[in-house]
Amino acid sequence: MRFIPVTCEEQAEMLARVGARSVDELFSDIPEDARLARPLTLPEPMSEIALAAHLESLAGRDLDGSRVVSFLGAGIYDHYVPAIVDAVVSKPAFFTAYTPYQPEVSQGTLQAVYEFQSMICQLTGMEVSNASMYDGAAAFTEAALMAARVTKRDKVVVSGAVHPEWRETLATYVESGTLEVVEVPAAGGVTDVSAVGEALDERTAAVLVSSPTFYGTLEDLASLGALAHDAGALFVVATDPLLLGVLEPPAAYGADIVVGEGQALGNAVSFGGPGLGLFACRKAHIRQMPGRVAGKTTDVDGRTGFVLTFSTREQHIRREKATSNICSNHALNALAAGVYLAAVGAEGLAGIGEACVAKAHYLEAALVGTGHFERVFDAPFAREFALRYGGDVAAMQRHMLERGFLAGVDLGRFAADDAGFVLFAVTERHTREVLDRFVEEVSAL
Repeated sequence: MRFIPVTCEEQAEMLARVGARSVDELFSDIPEDARLARPLTLPEPMSEIALAAHLESLAGRDLDGSRVVSFLGAGIYDHYVPAIVDAVVSKPAFFTAYTPYQPEVSQGTLQAVYEFQSMICQLTGMEVSNASMYDGAAAFTEAALMAARVTKRDKVVVSGAVHPEWRETLATYVESGTLEVVEVPAAGGVTDVSAVGEALDERTAAVLVSSPTFYGTLEDLASLGALAHDAGALFVVATDPLLLGVLEPPAAYGADIVVGEGQALGNAVSFGGPGLGLFACRKAHIRQMPGRVAGKTTDVDGRTGFVLTFSTREQHIRREKATSNICSNHALNALAAGVYLAAVGAEGLAGIGEACVAKAHYLEAALVGTGHFERVFDAPFAREFALRYGGDVAAMQRHMLERGFLAGVDLGRFAADDAGFVLFAVTERHTREVLDRFVEEVSAL
């Protein structure tokens, strides 16, 4: 009661109105063992000054990206965010806006969405893009569901080289049995192409892969795409948008739907979120695409205007006709991505991608040269790679953290077969000096 400005008399009146004898009775539907039967474990009350000092001391225990060198990746990457990005997204007209439900007064937001969509189409080679989604995992899952609607089939084939958390998200979505998911193994860090061929049949709606894979390797997209289309299925490719400055776009390999995690495009590493789901497809499938699509038009006076061309969510159309009810766009993150792409330009994006790839290959060779690591995959990789560590991974990472380095991701946490594997991600922020110092510290173990 001390935190809610409701008097005892008002509380009694509200309880009487809803027919409850006590506040506890309001929660009677919740199982007893799920309810907290004791006071919250909180310290004694503090003054505002004391509380601020306490919170600052707690925050000081954490290490942020400015105090350590991070080689973490696995979907979230420590890229440099140009100052112009925060300068634009912090403008009140963007920062406080929610969503363009009234297009006639949301022209700035709609234009930003339209330009973001156009950039995603340019990057992926696809014909249409939505206004973004929650994150890469949500976009990946929605692609599987969309493929089932387009093909009117009820089975998808998913590569075991896709991020395990994305596969877990898909499994959660289809737990009710609406879609059968067949997972094919990864061989040598990439999809087992022959296993995909064996898994395909007349019920298959889509083949879903990622390139780069969870391990950072690059897939044989041409072969996988041909297999999918020969079976009458759609080809879904999850990609890394930042690397599309140096890699062929998925459309060049016959992708029907392209998804991805857009955090690397101008969005900071912030405890792993919020993410930015990218979703693009062929124009023929636009009416089955989840989320919103902003379009450009002219008004009766011939002036340029922006509208919500498609909005296939349950808030806009009848629920049974909605493509998804989990498809809100992350407008502010998408705006950041648009500003980032406009700021760096095509040449800048290519330069960042080239720097990431070159530095990743330099670090990979140097780490193998220490004798503490060995290669586990022969497949080509981009800016992320997995190596087997010859000792205790956790001990190595603790040792390196004490020296100011986050030494990659322990892949053993995701799968027992990957125990001893460490995934390293390299970005343009890693200078040659930093890479050499990291290798020197590892060599001393």
